[in-house]
Amino acid sequence: MLKRLGVAVGVVVCCAFVMVGCTSAPVAKTSNLPAWVLMPPEGGISAVGSAKVGPAGMGFARIEASSNARDEIARTLNVKVKNMIKNFTETNGVGDDTTVDKVFTNVSKQVASVDLSGTQVKNAFMDNANQELYLLVALQPEVVANVAQTTKKAVVTSFKNDKALWQKFQAKKAGEELDKEIEKEFGGM
Repeated sequence: MLKRLGVAVGVVVCCAFVMVGCTSAPVAKTSNLPAWVLMPPEGGISAVGSAKVGPAGMGFARIEASSNARDEIARTLNVKVKNMIKNFTETNGVGDDTTVDKVFTNVSKQVASVDLSGTQVKNAFMDNANQELYLLVALQPEVVANVAQTTKKAVVTSFKNDKALWQKFQAKKAGEELDKEIEKEFGGM
């Protein structure tokens, strides 16, 4: 009787090991999004913008998604970044009573200013499960060439250009605004 009980327990334990060994790891959920949503196509300047379709309707979501995409294109062409990282570590106490306090703060501001005439919606996808609209927006190739030519001219002529001086003033002003926000948030450093 004891021998049968031992065999039964052994069989149950073996079955449990087999069942645990046969269970598979959770499979990553595949996306139903088109490839261009996850990685915009190369060969030009394009970006994907998205927006939830809510009570304001599809038209509003389309405007929001295309605006998000154009914003990404603008940051691709020209962006000014101001960043501050603050890292603080302190220990208190002795031996087992020692504590470590650590603070890491990252403050960043990005500003883009680009004239984006010539953008077009090239593709659209509606994710009905999440009520999310995705738009692929691209600059036309001739516009990209024009932007490159204009940038080249601006670099050559901006030394004594009033517009360049105005942009420098605006950049300085934006930096001062960021400094004020940092001062309000963190006090003197």
